[in-house]
Amino acid sequence: MKIIIKYLAFLLLSISVILSCSEDGIDENGRGELTGTVVTSGDNLPLANVKITTSPASNTVFTNSQGTFTIEQVPTGEYSVQAQLDDYVTAFEAANILDGLTTNVVFEMQLSSQDNLPPLAPVLLTPADNETEVGTEVEFVWNSSNNDDDEIIYSFELRNGQTNEIVITESLADTTYAMSGLELGVNYFWQVSADDDVNPIVESAISGFTTKDPNLNRFFYVKKMGNNNVIYSGTDGGDGTMNENEIQLTPLDANSFRPRRNQTSDKIAFLRTVGADTHLFTMNVDGSETDQVTSSIPVVGFRQDEVDFTWHQNGQKLYYPNLNKLYSINATGSGNTLIFQAAAGVFITEVDVNESNNLVAIKTNDANGYNARIFILDPNTDLEVDVVIENEAGALGGIDYSIDGTKVLYTRDISGFENGDYRRLDSRLFIHNLLDDTTVELSLDKPAGTNDLDAKYAPNEGSVIFMNTSNDGVSTKNIYRILLDDTNNRELLFTNAFMPDWE
Repeated sequence: MKIIIKYLAFLLLSISVILSCSEDGIDENGRGELTGTVVTSGDNLPLANVKITTSPASNTVFTNSQGTFTIEQVPTGEYSVQAQLDDYVTAFEAANILDGLTTNVVFEMQLSSQDNLPPLAPVLLTPADNETEVGTEVEFVWNSSNNDDDEIIYSFELRNGQTNEIVITESLADTTYAMSGLELGVNYFWQVSADDDVNPIVESAISGFTTKDPNLNRFFYVKKMGNNNVIYSGTDGGDGTMNENEIQLTPLDANSFRPRRNQTSDKIAFLRTVGADTHLFTMNVDGSETDQVTSSIPVVGFRQDEVDFTWHQNGQKLYYPNLNKLYSINATGSGNTLIFQAAAGVFITEVDVNESNNLVAIKTNDANGYNARIFILDPNTDLEVDVVIENEAGALGGIDYSIDGTKVLYTRDISGFENGDYRRLDSRLFIHNLLDDTTVELSLDKPAGTNDLDAKYAPNEGSVIFMNTSNDGVSTKNIYRILLDDTNNRELLFTNAFMPDWE
């Protein structure tokens, strides 16, 4: 019996040792090897430098030039293997690592743009291709769309065909782009490209246009734009088109007014507000090369919107008023000289010179604009050689001396109304003949309740241009022309415009 018990004990101990050894072998994890190849989808070209990682994490490796990789000593188990490379869609493959064995995976990677559609090529709309008479301020408009949900960013390119200067504007989200300051009389070419940040950039066709030719414009005038006066030029093709070939000459952020062109110097003189003063400036007919003429002695009248000046000596000099004084100054800004001085309390408001006899037509008035006179002055003697009009109640203005020195064009408010606001009720156009001292009215067909103002002869003196507006003082101002042999026919030339000049 004792022998049987000892035998059973020995047997139990042996089984226990055997079981103990078996449990030690199951707990220890095995290791295997992971290999793989990465190629492009479709054409199976090897991809180098692809980043290979696993989840759960093991080692990180990169493919070689043949697109292959190896990760050694990977603990056994189930893994998700990831392949990453810029411009390609990240790929995943499953792998089961077995003890002492090699597991192989193959990745076929796809370009990220392969399933992504490029944007449509932009179509250029405005200005139209080969369009002419385009202004200096242009809103470029194009049409484009995407084929998927990608955001499109545009680049705009404009080339000056005369100088080959190129302006490029990038990162535009809208299909419009506004530009100002284009040169006049120039061919421009523009193109737009679209980029969805995935596909290659798509470009539009190239479109061209031509800006307006300033040399065609012989009319100069002013428009109120915001809080400032802005000088424009325009033309008249004789077909009844209003505001034809209109070109902005001065910027919106400067108060510029009263343009006067001189044909000999091919310059425009004008007035501009500088701080609290008003000064004379000159510029080219296209608005370029602006120069200030006056500096220490500004242009001053009883009202700055009524004051006027004139060229003389074939564009070499300018006459301008400063209260009761008349000055001459070189167009270059030098040689400022006092020419004439009126009595104290008398304002010189308007002046015009006749180049054939060098006499000067002058309009004076009091501090309220009334007690006005228009007379002819000989600046060499300071003597009045003739009187056009005086001792009439109401406002006078808009003087223009004829080429031959025999007539003076002006305006007069025949109502004789006078008040502190310098309001005119019935201002009309008149021509006074200095030879026979007769006066002819031109405003025979003027609408009731309106004023004819700012009168100027045409270059051939066969017609007159002027501004007409309601006598309420706040309505729209328009520029008209009448023929001297047909004063009943008024032709509207420019709308929302005043202070005309025609050279």
